[in-house]
Amino acid sequence: MENKRALLLLAAVMFLVMVGFGVIIPVLPFFAKQIGATPAQLGWLMAVYSLMQLLFAPMWGRISDRIGRKPVMLIGIAGLAISFFLFAISSQLWMLFAARILGGFLSSANMPTTMAYVADVTTPESRGKGMGKIGASIGLGFIFGPAIGGIFAEHHLQTPFFITSGLAVITFFFVLFAVRESLPAEKRANRQEHRESRWAAFQGSMAFLYILSFFVSFSLSGLEATFAYFAAARAGIGAKQIGYIFMIMGLAGAIVQGGLIGRLIKKFGEGAVIQGGLFVSAIGFLLILLTHSFSSAALYLTIFGLGNGVIRPSVSALISKHTTVGQGTASGLMSSFDSLGRIAGPPLGGILYAWQIGYPYISGAILSLIAFLVYWIYANRTKQETSQTV
Repeated sequence: MENKRALLLLAAVMFLVMVGFGVIIPVLPFFAKQIGATPAQLGWLMAVYSLMQLLFAPMWGRISDRIGRKPVMLIGIAGLAISFFLFAISSQLWMLFAARILGGFLSSANMPTTMAYVADVTTPESRGKGMGKIGASIGLGFIFGPAIGGIFAEHHLQTPFFITSGLAVITFFFVLFAVRESLPAEKRANRQEHRESRWAAFQGSMAFLYILSFFVSFSLSGLEATFAYFAAARAGIGAKQIGYIFMIMGLAGAIVQGGLIGRLIKKFGEGAVIQGGLFVSAIGFLLILLTHSFSSAALYLTIFGLGNGVIRPSVSALISKHTTVGQGTASGLMSSFDSLGRIAGPPLGGILYAWQIGYPYISGAILSLIAFLVYWIYANRTKQETSQTV
């Protein structure tokens, strides 16, 4: 019962965090363009945020193994509040980059700490379901966030960023007073253990799960960086409608992650769910090329989102079950590979879009198939390692 309460509170935290994050999705391309950023510069603006997460997510994960999850979570949420406020008051491109760098550094504490928290309060058997609940709360955040962003952007493009900052402040105090620490002092790592296990997570067949995470986030971030421009060019869709499209996608993803992924993993296993998600993602990428209206854009992006949305919880569950290091360290390393994909994805997406507006989605389908192959290699390596230890 206590674990269910903890997961419910954690899901509420991630919902508030992702509402704040989702608010900016339909607005950021137009806001950056208003200041004078080109599509390529928008790609770098998104990438620099992820670069900070790549560099610092493992650090925050290891710190949470040593001092507990809650303090690190508070740092990450405070970072969101500060960075979005600075973003809202920015008037020059360098100011946007400065705000994104600071935000990426501090907010990189959020995801590895959250995943480690889930691992702390769940059993290996229920971990996939727990990860799915967090994924569902993230999906629900994407339901309300983009819609709020699109609606309020009609009045002033800065308004959604002020809203985001305010939501982060509310979330900070919610965590401070309502969320309990999940890692008892006696289970925390000491500094010596941290040094010995720093790269232990990236060994053997486990390395391929981290590589798979890279390809998934790589393809997704290329879509996020270009879809607003693509939808506007193909169907005349603006920021408000983009917000509604992501809201529809988020609703579908939340239904699957919150109600179905636990059952799917229990029945078929994480591996089958990951492979199915990658296949559906590839189909979704190709369907996006056929976008010609608001309804078609919403339908095709939702199909993609259904596939993409089940991958991360399943990969997270596999990693947390089999890691031999601290949960914070393993989750931080996974966040780093996600971030590496988000560094490379937006600039490449912008370059491909400049060549031909459909190229980011063709490349996304190809990357999904490469990720499918990476999982196949992981599964075969795992069988070999198991047979060698028997």
